[in-house]
Amino acid sequence: MAGGALVTGNVPAPRYRAAIIGATGRGNYGHGLDVAFQRLPAVATVAVADVDAAAGERARVRAGAERAYTDWREMLARERPNLLAIGPRWVVDRLAMIRAAADVGAHIYMEKPLAVSLEEADAIVSAAERARIKIALAHQVRLAPGLIHCKKLLDQGLIGDLLEMRARGKEDQRAGGEDLMVLGWHAMYLMRYFAGPASWCAARVTVGGRDVTVADRHAATEPLGPVAGDSIHATYAFAGGVQGHFASQKIRTGAGGRFELALYGSAGAIMIHIDQDPAIYVLADPLWSPGKSGAAWKPLSGAPGNADPSGLRGAEAANKRLVEDLLRAVEAGGESVASVHEGRAVLEMILAVYASHLRGGRAALPLADRRHPLGSLG
Repeated sequence: MAGGALVTGNVPAPRYRAAIIGATGRGNYGHGLDVAFQRLPAVATVAVADVDAAAGERARVRAGAERAYTDWREMLARERPNLLAIGPRWVVDRLAMIRAAADVGAHIYMEKPLAVSLEEADAIVSAAERARIKIALAHQVRLAPGLIHCKKLLDQGLIGDLLEMRARGKEDQRAGGEDLMVLGWHAMYLMRYFAGPASWCAARVTVGGRDVTVADRHAATEPLGPVAGDSIHATYAFAGGVQGHFASQKIRTGAGGRFELALYGSAGAIMIHIDQDPAIYVLADPLWSPGKSGAAWKPLSGAPGNADPSGLRGAEAANKRLVEDLLRAVEAGGESVASVHEGRAVLEMILAVYASHLRGGRAALPLADRRHPLGSLG
């Protein structure tokens, strides 16, 4: 049953009236945001909006909502929720949705990416701050119990001093620019989690082996703003001399699909396979060379499972943890771990790839020019 159904007895009534925006065939409900509020006693889901009436009715049933709409504007005006899920993966109408939610005072849990450009991200942050609403993004790996356990052990010296981080995208048919925008997002917020904010980016973007120019920009397979390149290599500088690297390349032989983050330290290495239920392995080898040292990769010791105590797993458990963290921020103050400010910083790391490549040198973070480095698709 979806969270928030009214109950009798000593259980308090829900404090939040939630609504959900989806768009079947136009970004859908992202990664499970149609059921993001399930098994949350503080939340009652009252309505769903979907441009596809039949699909919206199915989503209403899944969410345990009372009503379905085909127009999200009408839903917000009539229902005036104080909690909203923005589900579509497409970054179409994102700013308009957030401004409308801010007008009714609804806190927001939303699919990533945050926005097309930093100009748009800045407008989103301003709208949230003016309305005093909280926004959290679906950074679904960020609160996985196994990952939090890994960070604790890393801080305790599990692999000695952290020296560098290396991440790769999924390198599927989206390899290069679209992989950076969609899957690189996870790599960037994980690097920030382990090493803090980056101070600059230096990158190279190529297509067919040659350096891209602005003329190489094109639309992604879904509306995400302009992208470019089938091969990306980016380096980021973090405090303490730590370097981070991200790569995504069109695979000509062999296979891609690595989608991982490796942490290399003075006493060993950690491999994180990026997923809502991340598999994490440790190599206790300062040489990082099991063939030479005879050391073996082993599962991270003592790592808890990533299922939620409610029984939810995978994306559903990940969404529940992030919504709970958002509600904590709403009620106690401060920001959620996946706040709109964190989302803007991640987008900044992504767009710095193009800014660095096109200028032929380092791009300092935060970026001074808030326009998309590739310009507009027109």
